[in-house]
Amino acid sequence: MTSKPLASLSLDLDNQWSYMKTHGDRGWETFPSYLDVVVPRVLDFFAARKQRITFFVVGQDAAMERNHEALGELARAGHEIGNHSFHHEPWLHLYSEDEVEAEIARAEEEIERATGRRTEGFRGPGYSISKTTLRVLQRRGYRYDASTLPTFIGPVARAYYFMTAKLDEADKARRKELFGSIRDGLRPVRPYRWSLEPGSLLEIPVTTFPLLKVPFHLSYVLYLSTFSPWLARTYFTAALRSAHAIGLEPSLLLHPLDFLGADEVSALEFFPGMKLPVEVKLERVAQYLDELFALFDVRPLGEHARAIDRRADLRLEQPVFST
Repeated sequence: MTSKPLASLSLDLDNQWSYMKTHGDRGWETFPSYLDVVVPRVLDFFAARKQRITFFVVGQDAAMERNHEALGELARAGHEIGNHSFHHEPWLHLYSEDEVEAEIARAEEEIERATGRRTEGFRGPGYSISKTTLRVLQRRGYRYDASTLPTFIGPVARAYYFMTAKLDEADKARRKELFGSIRDGLRPVRPYRWSLEPGSLLEIPVTTFPLLKVPFHLSYVLYLSTFSPWLARTYFTAALRSAHAIGLEPSLLLHPLDFLGADEVSALEFFPGMKLPVEVKLERVAQYLDELFALFDVRPLGEHARAIDRRADLRLEQPVFST
């Protein structure tokens, strides 16, 4: 029996084509992939630490036979499989209810066919969230949503993305809520329930630095490390220890690019932190996550959700969004 507080860890298994699509790059329609490289690497990383996490899988990838072996290995290794939508479009919040239903249901079907696992957790692409999506998730029997990132800096991240992207005005309009709004910084950092009719749905936010509400998921920290490795690790340590001190059970987020270098995926050189050599990046990821494992009892999100579900003091929030 561990005396360490709980935490959860997840990885959004965004593929190369999904980054290119969001960025407005040509060629994404051929679905270029790095899953055959990154999945074995990530599996080895967590197997060495006897650690299980949650992988949010994109339905389009699960629908392609060439990815079935890699995705099946995630499930066979004991990791939780979550739903990350079918088409991975961060403007999912603009969809009608029928469109959201089709997007989530189709991803469920293909993910289960590829992995043998039925999904019970969802994360919207690009932190996309809407009352419509929450209603669909509740109706389909999901245990939790994990789409919120309570930070004020979403517009800054979006502005950086737009500066490097190849987008026309229509594309920018669809992406106008990419990475969220300033209002998202007012959302709770601790888990809560969305008030829906009927019932409710558990929300487990991606944890941001307590009080400061700035991100410390690993892509962000790796980007900071390109300026100062010491500062990045000090920042990450401070965020973890602040969470520990106030009894906050962090839910941290990973991305495939945390485990890949630009020399391996040259089409994604624009992404922050991709200039780091892969050996350096993997060493830093190991330092950061080993510190997380030392402080917390880290579980997949589904296990964290079941533990949270047993608590009677969860805050109830109204699903109010800007769109």
